[in-house]
Amino acid sequence: MAFSASLSSSFFPNRPNSIPRFSPTTQRSSKSTISFAIPPISTATAADVSSALDGTTIAVIGGSSVAALATVLSLTDPDRRRRLQAEEVGGEDKEVVREYFNNSGFQRWKKIYGETDDVNRVQRDIRLGHSKTVESTLLMLKDEGSLQGVTVCDAGCGTGSLSIPLAKEGAIVLASDISAAMVAEAEKQAQEQLLASKNDQSPAPVMPMFQVKDLESLDGKYDTVVCLDVLIHYPQSKADGMIAHLASLAENRLILSFAPKTVYYDLLKRVGELFPGPSKATRAYLHSEADVERALRKVGWKIRKRGLTTTQFYFAKLVEAVPM
Repeated sequence: MAFSASLSSSFFPNRPNSIPRFSPTTQRSSKSTISFAIPPISTATAADVSSALDGTTIAVIGGSSVAALATVLSLTDPDRRRRLQAEEVGGEDKEVVREYFNNSGFQRWKKIYGETDDVNRVQRDIRLGHSKTVESTLLMLKDEGSLQGVTVCDAGCGTGSLSIPLAKEGAIVLASDISAAMVAEAEKQAQEQLLASKNDQSPAPVMPMFQVKDLESLDGKYDTVVCLDVLIHYPQSKADGMIAHLASLAENRLILSFAPKTVYYDLLKRVGELFPGPSKATRAYLHSEADVERALRKVGWKIRKRGLTTTQFYFAKLVEAVPM
């Protein structure tokens, strides 16, 4: 999932397709305060963000207090919390992710990715951001012409928000996810949507092949490999290898989205780690575009197209890479 964060709308108004800017040099009255509704920053634990907005986890930071914030951050130990979390499920990042998205995370993200009205303002905004990333990905893919018969690997398919539209466009899709619960939901949604459209579409769409697999276990060759909002689960040291692996599966195109690493987003993420919340979440890793580009170039790929999706609570960088 892409990086999601919650800030009071009075400080950062929701401007479509804009990124809130944070400047430590901005002068403010000493009497003013900035209220941050702090989520437990993770792979978008939207239910916890909701509780933050309800006021159970509010950090009020005085104007011009960046130095004070940095001091507080230096006294925290989010890595210890993460280690304890990993120990509870008997493993490292991968096991934490699998456990989360097969249980509480699945319930949250099923709502966010779905069409239910049972979502709060933050969840609805994240839904909008993710749908924009999917829409931008489809536009990138269709720039080269029809997708009829094109083989696509949707690595980290979630509930099928990209796999199903790809199938409707005529693509031959392999959809995989580390979460069995996510894969089951994606297959259910595909059957409902694609079977219903068979009588109205010619040629009829081919049902995606769904598999429960982590990224490391993926194999085969595809015209295009797409991996949306998954690199957030990988530290840069492992992301390099994962990007190389995904590139090895693609013959013509590799499309990635990731949470961008900037001074502002990195600070916001660290603030969120001060307030882990009552529920478990996964670790979140931000990536700079330069690091992603370097990893691609190392294996003979270059970025051809770039995009950025921003809403108030969702930020994702999108790149399309091709062989050099």
